[in-house]
Amino acid sequence: MFSKSVKTLIIVLFISFNSFAQSKYTLSGSITDGRSNETLIGVNLYISELNATVSTNQYGFYSITLPEGKYTVIASYLGFETNTKNINLSTNLRLNFALLSSGEELQEVVITDNSKKTNIRSTEMSINKLSISSIKKMPVVLGEVDVIKSLLLLPGVTNAGEGASGFNVRGGGADQNLILLDEATIFNSSHVFGFFSVFNPDAIKDLKLYKGGIPANFGGRAASVLDIYQKDGNSKSFHANGGIGLISSRLLLEGPIVKDKGSFLIGGRSSYAHLFLKLSEKNKDNSAYFYDLNAKLSYKLNPNNNLYFSGYFGRDVFAISESFSNTYGNTTLNLRWNHLFSDKLFSNFSLIYSDYYYGLDLNFIGFKWDSGIKNYNIKYDFKNYISDNFKLSYGVNAIYYSFNPGTIKPSDEESGINPDQLDKKYAFEPALYISAEHDLSEKIALTYGLRYSLFYRLGQSTLNLYENDNPVIFNSDQQIYEKATPIGTKFYDKNKVLKSFDNLEPRLAVSYKLSNDEALKASYNRMVQYLQLISNTSSPTPLDIWMPSDNYIKPQIADQVALGYFRNFSNNKYSLEVETYYKKVQNRLDYIDGANLIANEAIEQVILNGRMRSYGLEVMLRKNEGRLNGWISYTLSKSEQQTPGRTAEELGINNGEWYRSIYDKTHNIAVTASYQQSKKWTYGANFALQTGQPVTYPNGQYSYLGVIIPNYGLRNENRLPTYHHLDISATLTPTKNQDRNWKGEWVFSIYNLYNRKNAASINFSQNLDTGGNEAVKTSIFGIVPAVSYNFKF
Repeated sequence: MFSKSVKTLIIVLFISFNSFAQSKYTLSGSITDGRSNETLIGVNLYISELNATVSTNQYGFYSITLPEGKYTVIASYLGFETNTKNINLSTNLRLNFALLSSGEELQEVVITDNSKKTNIRSTEMSINKLSISSIKKMPVVLGEVDVIKSLLLLPGVTNAGEGASGFNVRGGGADQNLILLDEATIFNSSHVFGFFSVFNPDAIKDLKLYKGGIPANFGGRAASVLDIYQKDGNSKSFHANGGIGLISSRLLLEGPIVKDKGSFLIGGRSSYAHLFLKLSEKNKDNSAYFYDLNAKLSYKLNPNNNLYFSGYFGRDVFAISESFSNTYGNTTLNLRWNHLFSDKLFSNFSLIYSDYYYGLDLNFIGFKWDSGIKNYNIKYDFKNYISDNFKLSYGVNAIYYSFNPGTIKPSDEESGINPDQLDKKYAFEPALYISAEHDLSEKIALTYGLRYSLFYRLGQSTLNLYENDNPVIFNSDQQIYEKATPIGTKFYDKNKVLKSFDNLEPRLAVSYKLSNDEALKASYNRMVQYLQLISNTSSPTPLDIWMPSDNYIKPQIADQVALGYFRNFSNNKYSLEVETYYKKVQNRLDYIDGANLIANEAIEQVILNGRMRSYGLEVMLRKNEGRLNGWISYTLSKSEQQTPGRTAEELGINNGEWYRSIYDKTHNIAVTASYQQSKKWTYGANFALQTGQPVTYPNGQYSYLGVIIPNYGLRNENRLPTYHHLDISATLTPTKNQDRNWKGEWVFSIYNLYNRKNAASINFSQNLDTGGNEAVKTSIFGIVPAVSYNFKF
């Protein structure tokens, strides 16, 4: 017989178990734009009775498990009307939402939208999201809406100089950013040597920049991830939109293949500035233009299966008469299959192709040069919504790389150039990951995961052999580094492994909710980058070459920790984000003095493996609602590089001391604002200020055969002048738009309003008239007014 106390304990446990095991059901579905059936990313679903929130994934799907009961479900998304549904959850329920765009009518009381507010509950930090509607309101150079330039207004993001391509994140190089368009890698994100980005804003649905706290499904770069998705296309009705600007125009068409099931999207963009060159007798044979094409097909097989096929093709062409021409650009393709195994298990399978091509035609010398990099990627991702407090993501991917450092061909039969092929290089990079989103309590949320990456450098290739396996030697007499002479070579057959690497990449993020309006967050992540960009310029150029890790080039390994404070206040009108971070990078390439990088088949002879570190404080204050909205951001940071001597007798680079990296910008201030005065007029303004880029100036001179030659000191001891500019814009939307299908708007903008002559570079040379040294500043943009016309129907 049980004692009375034991019986009481059994009853209590039974009651507790029944209470814990009460019936739970899954609420899931997809959320789309009600006018186009376009899936919406990051829509918040709020369950008011439980104070619970869930967001749609990058394919518009959501899932949450709740106790049986009656609930009010509220779906909200920036730029769309809030949709509320009342449900009685007594079984698993598939509930889809179709949201309608917010009306453009201004009222005496401005309707608020808190979708921009900081998500206090989420563990996400060091992440910035920008809507295309916000980007299009920002004034930019020559009136061309630019995704990349908009990133420069975010904390921790800087440019590499006036008119330079790429962007730098938290003191890292532009090559350390992973840029994805519909999951495909973009190796060069710029047109016209950095003046414009390759992303057509009309074709973009969503973008997110990860500066830290990077999820485990991403890998391969050491600084950041820019994840961009194209629109799927309108499956309800045909629509078109585009724009006509000073130097380029664009047109995008979308419509149904099968109504409500299949859609297409095709968009083109081209510049025509080269046509104006033809008007000049001096430049009539010269050209400089770009064009690109975006395309996507989407088809819904059934409620559980969707197919997508997307692509991008872009080219830049620069030519000087018939003697020189340069062509470069990206090509991507992606075939994607979304499959819903159950209301709790979502999957995405992708086959991806990416190609970056660079071509040079030097007719005056008589040869053609082709180079590039291709990759073939297969990936399979899963997300398991196990409960409302626990979600599991896992997957695999494998990338095969083909590198062409250079193919040389004679341009005609009379050329004296012999055909040559620099050794092509091949590599294979498989990886698998698992990550969990875990709400431990009402106040504490965790995201933790692990990525395991491998890298195999493959033949077919000939590898130089060196004494002591050292391709760079130190001349102790002259105190300089020099190229070592190979003592032999070794040939590796195709697919033979030259060198292999493997790394564990842990990821962790935690959020502690101080109140409903404020939270503390922290994160740590390790990222491994197996590809290196061979370049000694401050920003990528089309001629730069990507190289795989091998016996001499080691993979970069980046570790970053971040701590942040986040708060919404004044009824969510304002948001404050404050973050501090520290990042260190192992095996960052450095170059010996006088290194020649172009067409160098023995690049290992001019490089050394160093290290980087960066740390800083970022502050962002955002106004979320009202006629006037925007943000102010400030970053205080330091970015340094060090390449110490390998032995006690070696000096290393810069005497082995830490020195400023070319990405070091101590102060970075950005202000952006948009003001809607009326239904007709909207105004925008940007102000940006950055500490000047580190450079090396001469510290002396000497004379040789009557020529004065400058002598340069330690690296990056000096800086260019402070960089800053103010831009403004005004958008006119005619009121007659409301009553017709054709809707148009005029955008008037002025870039660099007060005509600041920012220095792209400062060069020192000898004045031929006076014989003295002089500094010559090169500036690219002064004040640039522009007008463009955008339309849709």
